[in-house]
Amino acid sequence: MNAIAAPRGPRSGRWGSWGLRLAAFSYLGLFIVVPLVVISVQGFRDGLATFVSSVTKPAALSAIGLTIWTAAVMAVINTIMGTLTAYMLVSYRFPGKALFNMLIDLPFAIPSLVTGVMLVLLYGPQTAIGGFFEKRLGFPIVFAPPGIVLALLFISYPFVIRTVQPVLMQMEANQQEAAHTLGASPWTTFRRVIFPTIRPAIITGGLLSFARAMGEFGSVIVVAGNIPMRSQTAAVYIYGQIESGSTQAASGVSVVLLFLAFTITLSVDFFLRRRDART
Repeated sequence: MNAIAAPRGPRSGRWGSWGLRLAAFSYLGLFIVVPLVVISVQGFRDGLATFVSSVTKPAALSAIGLTIWTAAVMAVINTIMGTLTAYMLVSYRFPGKALFNMLIDLPFAIPSLVTGVMLVLLYGPQTAIGGFFEKRLGFPIVFAPPGIVLALLFISYPFVIRTVQPVLMQMEANQQEAAHTLGASPWTTFRRVIFPTIRPAIITGGLLSFARAMGEFGSVIVVAGNIPMRSQTAAVYIYGQIESGSTQAASGVSVVLLFLAFTITLSVDFFLRRRDART
């Protein structure tokens, strides 16, 4: 006669709970906390003066500045277009909507190096489009900041859409209908009813896309050409310093990027909590 297994008591449940916590915290510490601590210690290893000197070199400042303003331009454009795209996907029906919705996630799957190659083949100086802008207008696209912005626009395109779209889908339709009944125009309805609801999601998506762009390397190194003081971003600058053996300079700029990323992460968490509280 088979023995009947005794039910698991509270003690076994507690052990399972603590085991899950230990596994999660160990994984977080091993792959997130430890590398962050190591790079921070390396950045300040030779003192604060050396750290400041490594991040205030003209090439380093130029790379950090270029990274910030190109990511900011991209974030503004993608925030506007991503919000409009999400609103269009939720509010309208049209042929090919499912395919369009699927293509939005394609930048997540395409390797960033492939993105850079595609942009060079499309906008490079050897092409009709790139040659026209560079030779006729004196406005080069590839191997210049405009190419960096285009690459960042491509890789960060889904972030705002996928952040705003679920919020729009959860909105009550009767709110918009009530606004129309009271005589509000479509623009007034969007501005007074829809936008306040999706504003935290818009800000969150914009910050996430900005953070993603700050650390982009693969597509940028192909499109920008790694020209110091002209088209060299912070990630590419760090790679160059590692290649030349200047680990202190690479660690210093890495700490600056980590600080910016941490600030953005806290901002995203703040807006998510604020949105959840309102909900």
